[in-house]
Amino acid sequence: MTTLVTGARGAVATALIGLLRERGLSVRPASKAPADPSVVRCDLCDPSTFDRALAGVTSVFLYAEPSHAQEFAAAAEAAGVEHVVLLSSAAVLMPDPDSNPLAATHLVPERALAASPVPSTVLRPGTFCGNAMAWSWAIKSGTPITLPYPNAHVDAIHEADIAAVAAAVLADPDLGGRAYTLTGPQSLTFTDQIEILSRVTGRDIAITPVTRQEWTAEMAQYMNAAFADALLDYWQSCDGRPIELTPVVEELTGTPARTFASWAEENRAAFLGQPA
Repeated sequence: MTTLVTGARGAVATALIGLLRERGLSVRPASKAPADPSVVRCDLCDPSTFDRALAGVTSVFLYAEPSHAQEFAAAAEAAGVEHVVLLSSAAVLMPDPDSNPLAATHLVPERALAASPVPSTVLRPGTFCGNAMAWSWAIKSGTPITLPYPNAHVDAIHEADIAAVAAAVLADPDLGGRAYTLTGPQSLTFTDQIEILSRVTGRDIAITPVTRQEWTAEMAQYMNAAFADALLDYWQSCDGRPIELTPVVEELTGTPARTFASWAEENRAAFLGQPA
């Protein structure tokens, strides 16, 4: 029995590969551009790579990529795959998700798997702790962090906890066949997160409030306007409003979800410009 793990260089997949191997399970890491001969090529935007990657596989950890989701589901069925665990997003739970670019890219693969006879499980995490890495340059350089909604809440979840849930579901099929909403153990504002990073790094970190328009212009080279607007709308909806948390991480792994502070400690060097 072998598990194909797509996106092998990502934080969640990297942790998952280690956890599955610790359980003595066979793993086939996959990437769209493998740098290691032990990693199979599986580009989720290129269906010609699916059959070889899926040959002999019994389960799959799948990153959400909408462009050829139906083709991947069909290839998984043809290969005799018995279970697919999809890394989706809690964004699909937003109002009118079809018109929301944050949600739409995850809805397409969710629906493709739902229409497939291959059993599937959907993991819907909220905000990753790792999103805070977007502030690392500003912190290292002593530049204020610009925020349009400093008091917007996030449910920051450690990537290792997402991996732990995925490992539990892949190891025990009885846990599969449903959707799980994953959160961290606290609802924190951006200001709370930056205060934690300040304590961990020993640096004063300034916040400069900006307008939506100013932030969109600042981020124009990194994301398109539609995606930026959707993200800003989400933050606005969470401004001053704590996010409802779920106990899924502890229920499925037996271990409480890791805090954002623990993630910050682990990644302290990245905010100080030091070697990891």
